[in-house]
Amino acid sequence: MNCELLATCSALGCLEGETYHKEPDCLESVKDLIRYLRHEDDTRDIRQQLGAGQILQNDLLPIITQHGQDKPLFDACIRLMVNLTQPALLCFGKVPDDPIFRHHYLKVVSHLQAYKEAFANEKVFTVLSETLYNLLQLDWEQRHEEDNLLIERILLLIRNVLHVPADPSQDKNVDDDASVHDRLLWAIHMSGTDDLLKFLASAQSEQQWSMHVLEVISLMFRDQTPEQLVSVGQTRSVQEKQKDSAELEALRQREQAEKRSRTLQRGSRHSRFRGSYVVQGLKSLGENDVIFHQGLHNFKNYSHDAGKPVRRVPKRNRLAQDGESHRRSVLNVRIFLREFCADFLDNCYNRLMYLVKEALIRERAQQHDETYYMWSLSFFMAFNRGNGCRPELVSETLSIRAFHFIEKNITNYYEMMLTDRKEATSWSRRMHLALKAYQELLLTVNEMDRSKDENIRQSSSVIKSNIFYLMEYREIFLTLLRKFDERVQPRSFLRDLVESTHLFLRMLERFCTGRNNLLVQRKKVKRRKQKPKPVPQVENTPEVLEETWQIVSEELRSSGFQLSAALMEGAVPFDATSEVPVTEQRTEAMIRIQDALRARTGPEALGLLRAAREVWPEGDVFGSVDVVHEEELELLKQILFAELPRPCVPEQAVDEDEEGAELDEEEELESVRVSETEFNFLDFIKRFASPNMVRPYLVLLRSYATNTPHTNHCIARMLYRVAVDLKMEAQLFQLSVFYLFNKILTDPAAAAYKELATFAKYVLKRFFSLAQHNNKAFVELLFWKNVGAVREMTEGYSKDGDGAKKKAPWTPEEEEELRQLYEEHRNSGVPDVVETLLPLLSNTSRTRRQVVAQMVSMGLVDSVKDLKKERKGTSIVLWTEEQEEELHMLFEEYKDSHDVLGNVLMRLTAKRSRARIVDKILSMGLVSDRRDLYKKRRRGPLGKSSGMTEDEFFSNLSGAPREQRHKKGVVEEEEEDVEEDEDSDTDGEREQTRPVPVKAGRKRESVQGKNADLRGVAQILRREGMSGPVLWLQNCLNRAADDREEDGVSYPVALVPLTEEIEDAMENKRFQRFLRKVGIRAPADEQESFWRIPAAMSAFQLRAAAASLIPLEGSEAGEQGEGDVGAAASVEQEGEGPDAQEQEGEGPDVQDQEGEGPDAQEMRVHALRALLLARQRKQSNDDTKKSSFAEKTISEGETQSVGVEDKTSAKRRRVLDSDDERDEDSPSRMIFQARDHSDEEGQSAPAKRRRQRVLSDEEDDD
Repeated sequence: MNCELLATCSALGCLEGETYHKEPDCLESVKDLIRYLRHEDDTRDIRQQLGAGQILQNDLLPIITQHGQDKPLFDACIRLMVNLTQPALLCFGKVPDDPIFRHHYLKVVSHLQAYKEAFANEKVFTVLSETLYNLLQLDWEQRHEEDNLLIERILLLIRNVLHVPADPSQDKNVDDDASVHDRLLWAIHMSGTDDLLKFLASAQSEQQWSMHVLEVISLMFRDQTPEQLVSVGQTRSVQEKQKDSAELEALRQREQAEKRSRTLQRGSRHSRFRGSYVVQGLKSLGENDVIFHQGLHNFKNYSHDAGKPVRRVPKRNRLAQDGESHRRSVLNVRIFLREFCADFLDNCYNRLMYLVKEALIRERAQQHDETYYMWSLSFFMAFNRGNGCRPELVSETLSIRAFHFIEKNITNYYEMMLTDRKEATSWSRRMHLALKAYQELLLTVNEMDRSKDENIRQSSSVIKSNIFYLMEYREIFLTLLRKFDERVQPRSFLRDLVESTHLFLRMLERFCTGRNNLLVQRKKVKRRKQKPKPVPQVENTPEVLEETWQIVSEELRSSGFQLSAALMEGAVPFDATSEVPVTEQRTEAMIRIQDALRARTGPEALGLLRAAREVWPEGDVFGSVDVVHEEELELLKQILFAELPRPCVPEQAVDEDEEGAELDEEEELESVRVSETEFNFLDFIKRFASPNMVRPYLVLLRSYATNTPHTNHCIARMLYRVAVDLKMEAQLFQLSVFYLFNKILTDPAAAAYKELATFAKYVLKRFFSLAQHNNKAFVELLFWKNVGAVREMTEGYSKDGDGAKKKAPWTPEEEEELRQLYEEHRNSGVPDVVETLLPLLSNTSRTRRQVVAQMVSMGLVDSVKDLKKERKGTSIVLWTEEQEEELHMLFEEYKDSHDVLGNVLMRLTAKRSRARIVDKILSMGLVSDRRDLYKKRRRGPLGKSSGMTEDEFFSNLSGAPREQRHKKGVVEEEEEDVEEDEDSDTDGEREQTRPVPVKAGRKRESVQGKNADLRGVAQILRREGMSGPVLWLQNCLNRAADDREEDGVSYPVALVPLTEEIEDAMENKRFQRFLRKVGIRAPADEQESFWRIPAAMSAFQLRAAAASLIPLEGSEAGEQGEGDVGAAASVEQEGEGPDAQEQEGEGPDVQDQEGEGPDAQEMRVHALRALLLARQRKQSNDDTKKSSFAEKTISEGETQSVGVEDKTSAKRRRVLDSDDERDEDSPSRMIFQARDHSDEEGQSAPAKRRRQRVLSDEEDDD
């Protein structure tokens, strides 16, 4: 030991007998030891020296047991012991591969095992439990930070001691004998620590220790099995007795059979002269037969490999070893653990598992802590299932959420096992825990089906319908069986997987029985379509066009020019997503009609013509409205023979595979298609009929002698499904399978495996009956067979080429043509000669592969590599300085254009892929975001009036800052113009596709129409007595809009009814349809209880929807409101421009629209709510009343214009809350009236002139 370390340890004190005398510097010495441990090296030398000196056994434990009243010293000792008992895996990170570090690792483990034996003392745990009890008695107000740290350290100390692995050299005792772990558990029980753990798991105020408590409990039951704990203290059942009797009978039969075989093989004479025998037909190393020098009874064990050195198996190919170890503890420990399990399930399980699950989901736990959760789920649910199966005790983990959580972890572990090869064994163990949890969930649901309670059976039926409906839960066993790997996954994992698959199939089969139409979910991944090869266009000669016209005209005349409704609805002559306005797409419509005619689809062309006539009726370009059929026919003929200007498509210089295939609109919107299909159980079983699925079962069948009877039954049942149910017994005609069957049939204890022996005889019988007709059956034994090979083996082999597409042979003329074309173009300098020759061949059905193979066979080229297609984009890797300067100049020149990247691509000298150019521009710092390189499309044609439109008026009323509105428009433009930046050929990355958003104008029109419909529905609901719920919904929408404007974040908001009236309305079908019309989302599944405002609705949409719910008032209120609207016109428009202010003599105190404060913005927000109401009132009023109210508006508006913006926020609230003032002084109506008149005159007119125009218009109306 180091001298400094030795001096520090000596300063702690000394132990005389049972009394420990501490030194005055004991506390400082403990702190020094903690400091030494903090600075130890990678070999953990300080830890090893302290373990060798037995500091914990001789100093630290006596200090806390005899000097526990010294709180600072007690805290320091606990802190030091937590550090010393830290698991060796945490100290070294993993089990070291280096021999030197492996030695240090094992030394640390041996010291930890000595610590564990020292802790198996009732006095130590009594002190710890009393300290923990005193700390838990303190309220949260009295508890300090040091107290919480001490509670956590005591729990960590117990966790570390329980985590220490057993010593194989010492724990060689038989079952029912006390081990070190048993003595430790008994000390925990006698000290009362187990009661404190149950209190921490159930107390609401101590929920922060939930993860520590679950770790301690899982380590307490590490070596136990739930079946043993359930049966402790109870008499054995009849089934258990029969099971034990069957096992003993199998052992007795095997022993007797071996004894008989030895008796028959033993000769009458002694064995000192064994003799020599010649084995005929078995050749030795030479040409002679083998000479056997032992007794005949040993010949069956003869092998050529006898005496040879065993071949060393590489570590990467070694089979995974089972790490499970279960031993039966002493009886009193098992009784204590059984009582602990029962109490834990009654009082703690649901709450503790809920807290741990929340911590895992919210990522408040440490890495891989979910393994404790899954172990506890499987253990305690198995205990509950064997102890009476009360589902209410495990209701927290008996739900679809639990199935989803386990399935997600299994998938994650499987992916990590494939990617992280170095830690594949660790990921496999975690996946095994998740699989056992999934298996226990299925077992519990299956046990619920047998319950006598109808409610429990109904609950299990709901759970089964969900897990059988979703494809993820059905596919998980197929995936795990298909990808089973013996090198990283042990036999115990395969056993649990086979048993779980058997249980799942049995439950699924029973569930399908009696159900004719069982619908399940199916997901289909959309595949990218390959880019079609360029087909040479057929020249449209006059003869071809005349022939086409004859066919089209006859087809139209025979149909009587009548078109189906589906054809008329699908005929759209314009492209709604094009940048070109609809009014300028007449030429494109002509081209579409011409293409339809050239394709000889006359009805489609006629439908496009009639649709184009409705879209562009002016000028009778597509015929007049009252055109007759013969005139339509003549018009189609003119279009067919016309030379229409077709836009030329520029050839891209980049690689053809770079841009990828052009996807359909549906493929751009979704990559996975979810649909429902009718489930067929037999079709599902067919997916198990493949060599990859059957092989894991045969791997487990090799250990049939050590398998449990249930495991052998699961194997036999699956093989029976494949061989008998699917009639594919030929799938098992394989030599290794027959070797296993022979081993089972010749086993002395074959009577114990009656099911396997019967099935083996059936398969062998079918094979020998087939071999009589198929003389190749014995050769087929050497190979695994798929479905096609099985069919050929049983039904007969097909001839070569049958069922497959025969390749057309090359004629001499075609060979000569290919040779001439190659000689003409071999020196033409084209980058790819084959691509040049393909369209020139007379036989256009030839593929590239066929042409290349023929050229090699004809000797035109030496190898296929000479004609290998060059991958563009990979030949140029580095950027030279000249190329970077050229790229910089092109970017500076076209950075203000609408398509920066397109212009740079066309003019760049060194052709590169779009993705490489984008990456280079980003690396050069020319742009900060790749979205800056997207196309910038214009919203409308140039020359449009710059005055304020109705849409701008809506956005102004929403109160959003101008920068925010501008940013929103830019984002919409970017979303419309997203370009594919990924190079699918060079990088192998998938292209990202985004759905094209709806045009802004149409969206606003649809919103206005929707709000108008909402007003009518809301009015009907008020008449039915639901005015209160409608008002409540309006307030909820306004509050949600306020929150989203303040926080800047949108998230779903639940609508929680607080009164009985609202609860009744939420259950009303009419009101629910009204909620869906507003845009409120219904509960997604049974886990949600409330309707929610979706996060996709913006604050503007929420306010617009809330404004549409304002109730309509009577005619008098409408007349009065119209007067106020007229007053608002003068007030609002007088403050719009500086000219108006100067004319009216108003000073600069009046703010303009952009300089309004928050109060004015709030006025605009509330003004939006009454917009549509004011317009409807205006339409419903008489023309005679308009002029009087307009005059009143002008007279009152001049006196009120200055004071509108000086009102306080409190006054505005009164205006909004009072119905009378809302009708008389609402500032929103002032704005709306001004808006109505400004729409008629235009926004660019001065305010005073517009007010005069209002007077003159109304006088004219009078």
